[in-house]
Amino acid sequence: MKLFSRLFVSSLLVSFCWTDFLIPQSSAAEKQKPNIIFILADDLGYADVGCYGQKLIKTPNIDALAKQGTRFTQFYAGSTVCAPSRCALMTGFHTGHGRIRGNGKKIEGSTLQSDDVTVARILQQAGYTTGLIGKWGLGNENTSGEPKQQGFDYSFGYLDQTHAHEYWTDHLFRNGERVEIPPKTYSHDLFAQEALDFVKREHEKPFFLYLAFTIPHANFDPPSDAPYSKEKWPQPEKNIAAMVTRMDKDIGKLMALLRELNLENDTVIFFTSDNGPREQGAKFFNSAGPLRGIKRDLYEGGIRVPMIVRWPGKIKADSINQHVGAFWDFLPTAAEITGADAPKNIDGISLLPALLGKPQKSRDLLYWEFFERGFQQAIHMGDWKALRLAPGKIELYNLKTDLGEQQDLADQNPDQVKKFETLFQTARTDSKEWPVNFQKKKKKK
Repeated sequence: MKLFSRLFVSSLLVSFCWTDFLIPQSSAAEKQKPNIIFILADDLGYADVGCYGQKLIKTPNIDALAKQGTRFTQFYAGSTVCAPSRCALMTGFHTGHGRIRGNGKKIEGSTLQSDDVTVARILQQAGYTTGLIGKWGLGNENTSGEPKQQGFDYSFGYLDQTHAHEYWTDHLFRNGERVEIPPKTYSHDLFAQEALDFVKREHEKPFFLYLAFTIPHANFDPPSDAPYSKEKWPQPEKNIAAMVTRMDKDIGKLMALLRELNLENDTVIFFTSDNGPREQGAKFFNSAGPLRGIKRDLYEGGIRVPMIVRWPGKIKADSINQHVGAFWDFLPTAAEITGADAPKNIDGISLLPALLGKPQKSRDLLYWEFFERGFQQAIHMGDWKALRLAPGKIELYNLKTDLGEQQDLADQNPDQVKKFETLFQTARTDSKEWPVNFQKKKKKK
C-alpha cells in the first residue's frame, strides 16, 4: 500500500511538473511571432530622406533604419494618390482589382465593404493585437469601412482623408467615436505619443501597429520650422523640411522604446510613403531624385517610393534590395511572417524570401490605373514600363537604360506596344463604382 501511495504521489508530481513546463512553453511559442510595425509617410518622395539621396532634409533615424536593415530601390506605392494606395496596402489588390481605385466621395467606391479581407483582419485572427494610428481614408464612422469593422482592435486618428489635411483639427476618432482635441494641438504629435502608448500597452503579446503619419502632406503649418529657421529658404520649404525631420525624431523615439522593452529583434519595421512627393518643394528638394513626375503622375516619380525593412538577425543589415515589389505585396508578406494564410486570389506575393536573402518568386507585371485625369494606366514588366495617359496613345520606356523616362520607344517597338495594349485590357476588371472614362477633365480656370 505504501509503495502504491508513493507511486501515486510521484505520478502527480510528474504531472504537475509537465503541466508547469507546458504552459510557459505555449506562451513562449506565441511570443515568438514577431511584432510588425508599418510606418507610412504621406506624400514623401523617393529621395526625400537621406539614405535615398536627400541633401537638405535631416532624417538620421530613418537613415539608421536603412543602415540596420534593407533598402528597396524598386518598390512601388499602390497608387499615385492616397486612398487607392492605402486600399492596395490593406487588401493585397492592385487598383485594377481593388475596391477603392481613386480619391472620391462615392459611397460604395470609397469605402471598404464587410466582405473585404484586410491584413489587419488576417493578423487579428492569427492572435495579434492590431492598432491603427494616424490616417485611415478607407471608410468613415458608422460604415463597413471604419477600422473596427476591418480588423483593428484599436484606432485613433483621421477617418476621412480630406479631414486629414487639418493638422490643427478640433476632433479625431478613437475606435470610431469622435473625440475633441484641445486647441493648439498638432495632430501629428498626438499620433507619435499614441504609437508609444500602444507599444507599451500591448508589448507582452504579438502586435501589429499600422502607423500612418500625415506628414509631409499639406497643409505646411507645423508648430515650428526648426531646425531650419535660419536657412535662407522659402517659408513653405522650411516648413516641409521641419515636418519631415519632426517625423524622423518621433521614429527615433519609437525605436528607443523598442530597445528599452527589449523588442528590437522581435519586431519587423517597415517604412515607406503612400505615393510620390507633393508639388510644393519637390523641385527645391529634388524629392523624386532621378525619377520623372510627382504625386498624381503614373511616371516613376509618382509611384516609386522609398521602402526600408528592418528585422535584426533576419534581414541583412545595410543591404540594397533590387527586387521589384509593391504595396499589394505587404498583406501576403505579413501573413507569411506570422504563419497566417493569405487569400488565394490577391495580386500580391510574399516578399519574405527576398527580405531574408533567399530565392524570390518572380512576378509577371505590376499594374496601376488612375481616374483623376480621365482614365490612365501604367504597367511595369521586366525592364519595360508602358503608360496610357490618353486614348489611343501608349508611351513605352526601358527603365534599365532610361530610369527618368525621357525617351519614348513606342514607335521603335510596335510588338511591345501591341503586347501592352492587350495587357491593359486583361490586367484589370471593370468596377461599376469606377467606370472607365477616357475623356480628360478640363483644367479649372
